[in-house]
Amino acid sequence: MKRINCRKCEHYFVTWEAQRPHGCRAYGFKSPQIPSLVVFQSSGSECTLFKEKHLSK
Repeated sequence: MKRINCRKCEHYFVTWEAQRPHGCRAYGFKSPQIPSLVVFQSSGSECTLFKEKHLSK
């Protein structure tokens, strides 16, 4: 099982909320945990909406 790094996903964002610092635009939630972990704990399967972000130069 390969672990998904949400920080490399274009849907991931950091919130200003101390209690819920991680967010996922694709699933529409904020969490104290990394979103891919929340998705796995909730559904039992890996995140299927991961989309690697490309940095522009």
